[in-house]
Amino acid sequence: MTDDQVKMVANFEARVRQLMFLCDSLKQENADLKSLLAGQKALNESLTEENEQLKNKYDNLKMAKIISVRQNDFNLAKKRLSNLVREVDRCIVLLNE
Repeated sequence: MTDDQVKMVANFEARVRQLMFLCDSLKQENADLKSLLAGQKALNESLTEENEQLKNKYDNLKMAKIISVRQNDFNLAKKRLSNLVREVDRCIVLLNE
């Protein structure tokens, strides 16, 4: 082989080594990114699950509030009706006198 050919082979070998090193580092980066992605997916699933639980709790709280308001309205209406009945009874008593 000539001197130029030896230099070209050495240059080629150096570039192949660089490519192999770059390939190895990219494989490591890819593995790291896959690991990070798996962690983020797990976090996303847990947050989605927590979000669903919180939505259910919120819906239950809204329903309880609606029932509470209805119960409160019922109690107020009952008190008003009792007051009206007492007032009518007083009027009847006054008319009978």
